[in-house]
Amino acid sequence: MPIRPILIHPDPRLKKEAEKVHDLDDELIALADDMLETMYDAPGIGLAAPQVGVLQRLIVLDCVKDESEPPQPLVMFNPEVVLSSDDTSVYEEGCLSIPEQYAEVTRPAEVKVRWIDRAGNEQERDFEGLWSTCVQHEIDHLNGKLFIDYLSPMKRQMMTRKSQKLKRERARV
Repeated sequence: MPIRPILIHPDPRLKKEAEKVHDLDDELIALADDMLETMYDAPGIGLAAPQVGVLQRLIVLDCVKDESEPPQPLVMFNPEVVLSSDDTSVYEEGCLSIPEQYAEVTRPAEVKVRWIDRAGNEQERDFEGLWSTCVQHEIDHLNGKLFIDYLSPMKRQMMTRKSQKLKRERARV
Protein backbone atom coordinates (compact mmCIF):
# COMPACT_ATOMS: atom_id res chain seq x y z
CA MET A 1 0.00 0.00 0.00
CA PRO A 2 1.73 3.15 -1.14
CA ILE A 3 1.65 6.33 0.86
CA ARG A 4 0.14 9.05 -1.29
CA PRO A 5 1.22 12.69 -1.35
CA ILE A 6 -1.21 14.98 0.49
CA LEU A 7 -2.23 18.18 -1.28
CA ILE A 8 -1.37 21.37 0.59
CA HIS A 9 -3.70 24.39 0.66
CA PRO A 10 -4.07 26.43 -1.45
CA ASP A 11 -4.61 23.85 -4.18
CA PRO A 12 -7.67 24.29 -6.41
CA ARG A 13 -8.57 20.58 -6.12
CA LEU A 14 -9.25 21.08 -2.39
CA LYS A 15 -12.04 23.54 -3.24
CA LYS A 16 -13.87 21.26 -5.70
CA GLU A 17 -16.87 19.10 -4.90
CA ALA A 18 -16.13 15.37 -5.10
CA GLU A 19 -18.20 13.06 -7.26
CA LYS A 20 -20.44 10.36 -5.86
CA VAL A 21 -19.06 6.82 -5.99
CA HIS A 22 -21.37 4.65 -8.13
CA ASP A 23 -19.54 1.32 -8.32
CA LEU A 24 -17.18 -0.01 -5.69
CA ASP A 25 -14.33 -1.68 -7.53
CA ASP A 26 -10.89 -3.00 -6.62
CA GLU A 27 -9.32 0.34 -7.54
CA LEU A 28 -11.48 2.25 -5.03
CA ILE A 29 -10.86 -0.33 -2.29
CA ALA A 30 -7.10 -0.03 -2.96
CA LEU A 31 -7.45 3.78 -2.78
CA ALA A 32 -9.16 3.46 0.62
CA ASP A 33 -6.34 1.20 1.87
CA ASP A 34 -3.71 3.67 0.57
CA MET A 35 -5.56 6.53 2.26
CA LEU A 36 -5.60 4.72 5.62
CA GLU A 37 -1.88 4.05 5.33
CA THR A 38 -1.26 7.69 4.34
CA MET A 39 -3.41 8.97 7.23
CA TYR A 40 -1.64 6.82 9.84
CA ASP A 41 1.78 7.78 8.42
CA ALA A 42 1.04 11.54 8.47
CA PRO A 43 -0.05 11.06 11.36
CA GLY A 44 -3.68 12.10 11.28
CA ILE A 45 -7.14 10.93 12.35
CA GLY A 46 -8.98 11.53 9.07
CA LEU A 47 -8.35 11.91 5.35
CA ALA A 48 -10.62 12.64 2.39
CA ALA A 49 -9.94 11.50 -1.18
CA PRO A 50 -9.67 15.09 -2.52
CA GLN A 51 -6.69 15.57 -0.18
CA VAL A 52 -4.80 12.97 -2.23
CA GLY A 53 -6.01 14.47 -5.51
CA VAL A 54 -8.94 12.09 -6.14
CA LEU A 55 -12.30 13.84 -6.51
CA GLN A 56 -14.41 10.92 -5.25
CA ARG A 57 -16.71 10.86 -2.20
CA LEU A 58 -14.49 8.71 0.03
CA ILE A 59 -13.18 9.40 3.53
CA VAL A 60 -11.22 7.38 6.05
CA LEU A 61 -10.92 8.05 9.76
CA ASP A 62 -9.72 6.58 13.02
CA CYS A 63 -10.07 8.77 16.10
CA VAL A 64 -8.50 6.31 18.54
CA LYS A 65 -5.52 8.22 19.91
CA ASP A 66 -4.63 5.94 22.83
CA GLU A 67 -1.80 3.66 21.70
CA SER A 68 -2.98 0.94 24.11
CA GLU A 69 -6.37 0.69 22.33
CA PRO A 70 -6.79 -1.17 19.05
CA PRO A 71 -7.26 1.02 15.96
CA GLN A 72 -10.83 1.50 14.70
CA PRO A 73 -10.39 2.45 11.04
CA LEU A 74 -13.54 3.49 9.20
CA VAL A 75 -13.86 3.65 5.42
CA MET A 76 -16.86 5.61 4.14
CA PHE A 77 -18.02 5.90 0.55
CA ASN A 78 -20.64 8.61 -0.14
CA PRO A 79 -20.93 9.65 3.52
CA GLU A 80 -23.67 12.10 4.38
CA VAL A 81 -24.87 13.68 7.60
CA VAL A 82 -28.55 12.76 7.91
CA LEU A 83 -29.16 14.30 11.35
CA SER A 84 -27.34 16.93 13.44
CA SER A 85 -27.86 17.87 17.07
CA ASP A 86 -28.79 21.41 18.04
CA ASP A 87 -26.09 21.25 20.71
CA THR A 88 -22.68 22.34 19.52
CA SER A 89 -19.13 21.61 20.56
CA VAL A 90 -15.88 23.43 19.94
CA TYR A 91 -12.71 21.58 18.99
CA GLU A 92 -9.33 22.85 18.00
CA GLU A 93 -9.08 21.46 14.48
CA GLY A 94 -6.10 20.89 12.27
CA CYS A 95 -5.80 19.47 8.78
CA LEU A 96 -3.20 17.45 6.94
CA SER A 97 -3.67 19.84 3.99
CA ILE A 98 -2.99 22.86 6.22
CA PRO A 99 -0.02 21.53 8.22
CA GLU A 100 1.00 22.87 11.62
CA GLN A 101 -2.00 25.22 11.93
CA TYR A 102 -4.95 24.89 14.28
CA ALA A 103 -8.07 26.85 15.13
CA GLU A 104 -11.21 26.37 17.17
CA VAL A 105 -14.25 25.42 15.10
CA THR A 106 -17.84 25.11 16.33
CA ARG A 107 -19.87 22.22 14.89
CA PRO A 108 -22.91 20.15 15.89
CA ALA A 109 -21.95 18.04 18.92
CA GLU A 110 -23.57 14.87 17.55
CA VAL A 111 -24.35 13.69 14.03
CA LYS A 112 -25.93 10.66 12.42
CA VAL A 113 -24.05 9.64 9.28
CA ARG A 114 -25.07 7.26 6.49
CA TRP A 115 -22.50 5.74 4.13
CA ILE A 116 -21.53 2.71 2.06
CA ASP A 117 -18.84 0.50 3.62
CA ARG A 118 -16.02 -1.25 1.74
CA ALA A 119 -18.23 -4.34 1.27
CA GLY A 120 -20.90 -2.24 -0.46
CA ASN A 121 -23.34 -2.28 2.47
CA GLU A 122 -25.20 0.79 3.67
CA GLN A 123 -24.29 1.79 7.22
CA GLU A 124 -25.68 4.37 9.61
CA ARG A 125 -24.18 5.42 12.93
CA ASP A 126 -24.32 8.17 15.52
CA PHE A 127 -21.08 10.00 16.27
CA GLU A 128 -20.19 12.27 19.16
CA GLY A 129 -17.09 13.94 20.58
CA LEU A 130 -13.94 13.85 18.47
CA TRP A 131 -15.49 11.29 16.09
CA SER A 132 -18.34 13.71 15.32
CA THR A 133 -15.96 16.60 14.66
CA CYS A 134 -13.68 14.45 12.50
CA VAL A 135 -16.42 12.95 10.32
CA GLN A 136 -17.92 16.41 9.72
CA HIS A 137 -14.47 17.84 8.89
CA GLU A 138 -13.82 15.06 6.35
CA ILE A 139 -17.28 15.32 4.76
CA ASP A 140 -16.62 19.06 4.38
CA HIS A 141 -13.58 18.15 2.25
CA LEU A 142 -15.89 16.26 -0.12
CA ASN A 143 -17.86 19.48 -0.56
CA GLY A 144 -14.78 21.62 -1.22
CA LYS A 145 -14.83 23.17 2.24
CA LEU A 146 -11.87 23.51 4.61
CA PHE A 147 -11.94 24.12 8.36
CA ILE A 148 -10.49 27.60 7.78
CA ASP A 149 -13.70 28.48 5.90
CA TYR A 150 -15.37 28.65 9.34
CA LEU A 151 -12.92 31.33 10.50
CA SER A 152 -12.93 35.10 10.12
CA PRO A 153 -11.59 36.37 6.77
CA MET A 154 -8.49 37.80 8.45
CA LYS A 155 -7.63 34.58 10.30
CA ARG A 156 -8.30 32.53 7.14
CA GLN A 157 -6.03 34.80 5.07
CA MET A 158 -3.27 34.59 7.68
CA MET A 159 -3.42 30.77 7.72
CA THR A 160 -3.48 30.65 3.91
CA ARG A 161 -0.32 32.78 3.74
CA LYS A 162 1.45 30.50 6.24
CA SER A 163 0.39 27.49 4.21
CA GLN A 164 1.66 29.06 0.96
CA LYS A 165 5.01 29.75 2.62
CA LEU A 166 5.26 26.16 3.88
CA LYS A 167 4.36 24.89 0.39
CA ARG A 168 7.16 26.98 -1.17
CA GLU A 169 9.66 25.75 1.43
CA ARG A 170 8.73 22.11 0.80
CA ALA A 171 9.02 22.64 -2.98
CA ARG A 172 12.64 23.77 -2.55
CA VAL A 173 13.68 20.57 -0.77
